[in-house]
Amino acid sequence: MRVILRKEVENLGEVGDVVEVADGYGMNHLIPRGVAIHATSNSVRAAQHEQMIREAQIEVAKRGSEEDAKRFFGAEVEFTRRAGEDGRLFGSVTNRDIEAALAEKGLEVGRRKILLDEPIRRLGEYDVSIRLHPEVRVEVKVHVLVDESAPPPEEEASTEDAGAEEDSASPSGEEAGDESEGGDEPSAELEAEPDAESVGDGEKDTAE
Repeated sequence: MRVILRKEVENLGEVGDVVEVADGYGMNHLIPRGVAIHATSNSVRAAQHEQMIREAQIEVAKRGSEEDAKRFFGAEVEFTRRAGEDGRLFGSVTNRDIEAALAEKGLEVGRRKILLDEPIRRLGEYDVSIRLHPEVRVEVKVHVLVDESAPPPEEEASTEDAGAEEDSASPSGEEAGDESEGGDEPSAELEAEPDAESVGDGEKDTAE
């Protein structure tokens, strides 16, 4: 029997194709599931008309994407990131970052169309594909540079350690004041200790 496919079927055909199938396969599987319909003379003409409209729409969309692609030719975006000595980023560059950078240049594209298998995690230069249409792709250049304005992590850590050591080594103002005041005052023991010579003189006077 002949049927018209309403959905794409692997190894059988695409939407709108008129194909020959076994009666049991068509009646028990394709038609009940809405995958195909009977191919009558009227339905075939309708399917052919729909196919022509669909192909025209696809062609229009493709031409529009080809025009859009011209705006992306030679496009480059640049990112600065902190990185280690081995070039590995402290963070990453994602398709969302690329989407935003392109938008700043007036190049609007959804991040799902930016074909980045995984985020960029190293310094370097990358060619990233953008799928504007199933048959139209364009590449943009992505530069990932080290952020020179940020100090290396090792330098930050050493600065923090030095500051901590300096704080711990310097006494507080109150402690320093207490130490200096205690040094100027005589001890209680010294004040209470009598003068031996004075005691002796007193005993002599009493004897006389």
